[in-house]
Amino acid sequence: MAHPVGRVIPGLVLTAAITVLSLWLSHFPKLSSFGLSALTLAIVSGMVVGNTFYPVARPLCADGVNLAKQKLLRLGIILYGFKLTFTQIADVGSAGIVIDLLTLSSTFLLACWLGKRLFGLDSETAILIGAGSSICGAAAVMATEPVLKADAEKVTVAVATVVIFGTAAIMIYPWLWQLNLHYQWFDINASQFGIYIGSTVHEVAQVVAAGHGVTPEAENSAVIAKMIRVMMLAPFLLLLSVWKNRRLGGTPKGQRLGSGITLPWFALWFILIAAFNSFNLLPPAWVNTLLTLDTLCLAMAMAALGLTTHISALRQAGIKPLMMAGLLFLWLIIGGAGINHLVQQLI
Repeated sequence: MAHPVGRVIPGLVLTAAITVLSLWLSHFPKLSSFGLSALTLAIVSGMVVGNTFYPVARPLCADGVNLAKQKLLRLGIILYGFKLTFTQIADVGSAGIVIDLLTLSSTFLLACWLGKRLFGLDSETAILIGAGSSICGAAAVMATEPVLKADAEKVTVAVATVVIFGTAAIMIYPWLWQLNLHYQWFDINASQFGIYIGSTVHEVAQVVAAGHGVTPEAENSAVIAKMIRVMMLAPFLLLLSVWKNRRLGGTPKGQRLGSGITLPWFALWFILIAAFNSFNLLPPAWVNTLLTLDTLCLAMAMAALGLTTHISALRQAGIKPLMMAGLLFLWLIIGGAGINHLVQQLI
């Protein structure tokens, strides 16, 4: 019988190879201009391999692929904290925080309602799509998966909606900026429009691309607003974990909280890392190295998810998840604009 370490090596090598390919593809201008980051390219590449020759290699690679999908994902989410500092919150002020909070909560609650009432989807699919649309795209979907213990196919459906509508946002938002300049629907400057972008567009890479298509000032405020949304991922996961455990029966009488609720501890570490990073204690070179490691971990987790996703299962999911994500996208554009305008007027 193979040694435990030896059993995971083939799968890790395979996911690493897909990751290297995805990182290489992400440097092509035509792909990066559409906000297709290494993460989204990794899951697409993984799906291609997973639905071609991977079934033959599955007995040899399954242990390593599962390790990448679970352990490396958690490590990647923790290291993601090195992209953030708490001082970034002050740069967009209280208005940016309120806008992000209202947009996130309204979008996620709308997703839960649409998924159950209008489209009849299972709660896991609705929550995953809602998390991806309301927080930070594919990274939020991947971070939510360990809390829900959702099937790979459901996760991939949610990530696919992020790719489709987030990519569309890259082209739509600069167009909306130009229309507003012409028709003067809202009296907002480039920085305020950047907050609108950061509070409503799915992925960080897509936010950067959309903001870049407006002005440098819009791009800067968009990224900061987006980072605040990303920081809301950890409390969201904690609340989701509490909700899930209560739904399954809650904490037995007399039992301690720690033994009754499965907390996503990686989310707590995510907050601690962001707090630590706020003090700038590490040299920039070290932080850059950790962020590179973070990208590798998340990309390998994405590749592993793609490897374990079957196209037949995606076809079975049908058009309903896509329609639901489309309605959420419309809410982010229209409802998000209303939230931004209202908060900017009041604060």
